[in-house]
Amino acid sequence: MKIAVCIKRVPATDSRIKPAADGVSIDGSQIESIISPYDEFAVEAALQIKEKLGAGEVIVVSLGPEETTKELRTCLAMGADRAVLIKDTVAGGRDAASTAEILATCIQSLGVELVLCGKQAIDRDQGQVGSLIAARLGLPCVTEIKSLQLEGRKATVTRAGDGGTTETWSVQLPAVLTTTKGLNEPRYASLKGIMAAKKKPIDQVDAAPAAARLSVRALELPPARKEGRIIGEGPAAVDTLLRLLREEAKIL
Repeated sequence: MKIAVCIKRVPATDSRIKPAADGVSIDGSQIESIISPYDEFAVEAALQIKEKLGAGEVIVVSLGPEETTKELRTCLAMGADRAVLIKDTVAGGRDAASTAEILATCIQSLGVELVLCGKQAIDRDQGQVGSLIAARLGLPCVTEIKSLQLEGRKATVTRAGDGGTTETWSVQLPAVLTTTKGLNEPRYASLKGIMAAKKKPIDQVDAAPAAARLSVRALELPPARKEGRIIGEGPAAVDTLLRLLREEAKIL
């Protein structure tokens, strides 16, 4: 089975974010980048499928700058067979619609039977790209899956439903599935895998033109919070606290 996994290069979760000089993007000069964590579940799922079947190919695809080769090498070290970097230099990144259009065009040329994506990238948290890829390719899609079983050309998945319920879906391949926490535990790259990754190919292609539906007009830090103040200690401070919340903060 040939599987495509879409990943995104994002700032590490402990990064101190500040706007770049252009006012529409993040200053990446002092930021460590990582694979978006939800995408790691997708990579691990693809590797487990290949291992269970005893054959197949896992192709990792990413849209981003030249530096994204670092994250792609990490996926290759985990066990992916090859990678495709769609080089893009749009300031501030692309919106979900144009991102999905470009990724779908690339995936279509690969002839894969399954597409896996993280449920959302942790930088913008839109959670739209996987579904939009499916729409572009005319494929069925199930989002935020927490389990995955394959039987021939059918995938059976579970996902969280409303009110704490669990939904079980069956979908015929080819299909697009988006992954979330709880599906698996992503592996660490072994030393052997890191050495092997150096010899695995990363194909680089230029991003095709794609019209954006949304654009970043401005990016700025939120206003600084006012300093806090101590109004007392213990039960004796409760009346004062309630009065201030009612009269000054006006939230009661």
